[in-house]
Amino acid sequence: MNALMQFPSAAENTLMFSEARDSANVVAWQTEHNRAIYGRLGAALRARAPQLVVTCARGSSDNAATYAKYLIETRLALPVLSHAPSISSVYRVNPLLQQGTLFIVISQSGKSPDIVESARRAKESGAMVVALLNVTDSPLAALADFVIPLCAGEEKSVAATKSFIASLSAIASMVAHWSEDNDLRRAVVTAPSALAQSWATDWSAAERPLLKATNLYVVSRGLSLAIAQEAALKLKETCGIHAEAISAAEVRHGPMAIVRDGFPVLMFAPNDETGADFDKLARDFLSRDAAVVGAGIRANGATSLAVDGALHPAIYPLSLIQSFYRFAASLSVARGFDPDRPPFLSKVTETV
Repeated sequence: MNALMQFPSAAENTLMFSEARDSANVVAWQTEHNRAIYGRLGAALRARAPQLVVTCARGSSDNAATYAKYLIETRLALPVLSHAPSISSVYRVNPLLQQGTLFIVISQSGKSPDIVESARRAKESGAMVVALLNVTDSPLAALADFVIPLCAGEEKSVAATKSFIASLSAIASMVAHWSEDNDLRRAVVTAPSALAQSWATDWSAAERPLLKATNLYVVSRGLSLAIAQEAALKLKETCGIHAEAISAAEVRHGPMAIVRDGFPVLMFAPNDETGADFDKLARDFLSRDAAVVGAGIRANGATSLAVDGALHPAIYPLSLIQSFYRFAASLSVARGFDPDRPPFLSKVTETV
């Protein structure tokens, strides 16, 4: 059994820490509260049979959209594209979407003007709009065909944590009911216990190799690529580290050229087919004298972080980011930052 991480009291007392810790309760409540919504939405999607899925989001919500892309494409064999909100809000171009399009919008506040405008134009073009929202009495909720409440409650820390995990669990539930995948439906029910276990997992060994980092790669692939994107964002926001998320399939090309002499690499090994090559990739990094920190990695010379590789592949990414959030709160404080108040950032960014 993994020992609890011993955090400085300053980290334990941050909003980021306490809000991330609540993720298991949030997902448990969301799964029960939204049961009827998922059932109705699943039936509506099967009846409508969309031929194309388009996502629209920014920030952490856009990272969640990456997870949606991989889950929908692997479980339903439908192409998933990302809509840049500026196409609608700045360029004023109406998307040529048809009734066979599902337009998924992910937003905490549901009031950013560019996101609302994108959803409005998509609906006018004939698309079915599904909104995943933490604030359900918002302009975006008013125009959506279906609203999936994230049920994360108020999130005061600028760094979103429980709302991101709630977005992933809502996406998993939506896809499970849409595809009538009973294994996935059962897996979602197990997510709260997986999150609780992940919160108790000791990743403190990663602090030393990342404490003085200024630049690093965060590497993953497939369903867990969204976790690399979210971790990189949080390292920028809360720790002042220039972190770049990159697919394991891409890093061996041009990006490998700068990996040398202690360059830090944080790896999230997937637990599905895409994870088969990660130990070899870790050894390739180590051969270049990189400082490798890996969740689910077993390579001599790497700092290995514990994971539960037996989890359902769609739930495993949630466990990765939950362990990371606890670690990131500690790392932020150790580097002299306040994770709740990143410089120059506010909780709601209303992009036009």
